[in-house]
Amino acid sequence: MEETNEKKDTVEKEFVAFPDIAADVINVLLYQGEKVAKAENLLAGPTETIYQGMEKQRSQYEDLCKYELEGGKVNIMYLIANQSRTDGKMLLRKAGYVGGVYREQYEGKTQNIFPVIEFVLYWGYPRWKSSRGIRRLFRKRKLSGKAWEYIDELNLHVFEMRYLPEETRKLFQSDMRIVVDFLAEGNGYRSQRRIVHKAALIRMIKVLSGETDTENIEAWMEEQGIREEDEVTVCELFDQYVRQGRTEGRAEERIFIIHQLQKEGVDEAFISRITNCTKEELAIAAGR
Repeated sequence: MEETNEKKDTVEKEFVAFPDIAADVINVLLYQGEKVAKAENLLAGPTETIYQGMEKQRSQYEDLCKYELEGGKVNIMYLIANQSRTDGKMLLRKAGYVGGVYREQYEGKTQNIFPVIEFVLYWGYPRWKSSRGIRRLFRKRKLSGKAWEYIDELNLHVFEMRYLPEETRKLFQSDMRIVVDFLAEGNGYRSQRRIVHKAALIRMIKVLSGETDTENIEAWMEEQGIREEDEVTVCELFDQYVRQGRTEGRAEERIFIIHQLQKEGVDEAFISRITNCTKEELAIAAGR
């Protein structure tokens, strides 16, 4: 399971890392579609920062880091985390990531000082109910009213990618529009949108659908005579690959995914819509 999660994390990270997709995600989710971030001004930054552990220094890793350059200097840094599960302590992780960057600025390890924005792309099914603010995280502590005045607020910016409203999804201009529409509409999704990053998009759709085999995509594209630079629509590519007949192995994997969703209390009508499963598959999964 850990290997599966690592593969999923890698696919999600590589997909969002494309400059056009990263800029699109930043502009839509943070700036409501206004073209503030430009792909040509985004530079990949280090994802590792150092913190002092109990006995020695340790490394911590963020999924994605993008510097926005202006006049040859860093204007702002965006840290993007991909999450497949809710995490009640994610706020504390954020404090470590962002604090590590500011610590490096304080120690003069950067050319200039700049603000840092960290946000989370949450790809899971259960809604994110974990705390998004430090004061809420510690709300059960018996503290005086005065103490709360001195506890700095830290907010976690979480975007539930499976539940984005249609008006938000329509703002995406990159291949991310295909991903979020597919998540919202399920296997019935149809579109004539042109795909830019074909192999990466197929990998992303597969891992978000619960499949783990993402190794043969380039070979399949070569067999089909499809090149990355070719103009191919969603329907053309999906009909050839994503919606091709499922093997027995995939059927077993689907049952496992459905069972996991049932265990998490996800509504069966929603499960049916996003997995396109039959009543028989629901019954088999429930009987495990």
